Amino acid sequence: MSDTFRTIAAPSEAVYTEKRSKFLAFAYPVTSAEQAKERVAELQKKYFDARHVCWAYMLGPERKDFRANDNGEPSGTAGKPILGQINSLELTDVVIGVVRYFGGIKLGTSGLIVAYRQAARLALEAAEIIECHQCAEVNFAFPYMAMNEVMKVARLPGVEIVTQVFDCACSMILRVELDHLDNVRNRLTDIDGLTFND
Repeated sequence: MSDTFRTIAAPSEAVYTEKRSKFLAFAYPVTSAEQAKERVAELQKKYFDARHVCWAYMLGPERKDFRANDNGEPSGTAGKPILGQINSLELTDVVIGVVRYFGGIKLGTSGLIVAYRQAARLALEAAEIIECHQCAEVNFAFPYMAMNEVMKVARLPGVEIVTQVFDCACSMILRVELDHLDNVRNRLTDIDGLTFND
């Protein structure tokens, strides 16, 4: 299994028009189902006058947590094609919402599938796709005297300080890329008086 996954760096959007129907597509980076649903709710509120706000999301490095919603369109004509675009680029931690304004001409089942797929694709093409590393957090306490040794480890490649407390007793949480985790834990284990809290 790879320690990296692909997602988008920032929100992006695109517009696709088919037979006077307008499809506004929005892609957002998210890290939870709650966040994904919040983004969709924001779109539904902002575009309250639209006929449909269809969406799909994919979450987690394993890409096993996903949902698709047709929001009143014929079953399988909106959410699935949107999700298909996320899958075709092997992305995760992303939600795409597509807002449809009906143009007066019915597109039919195949026309809807093409339109939602194309709108989602355009939103993703407008996004910057980045590769992220899977990380784990390392939580530990240490005596003040060990500060220099701890900071040497905290400055290693693939390590980021999440929180730090420097007092009589010191503590720190590091976010570490998985491929560096064993090395970081081994280096910390060698520091006198350091104890892991996880």
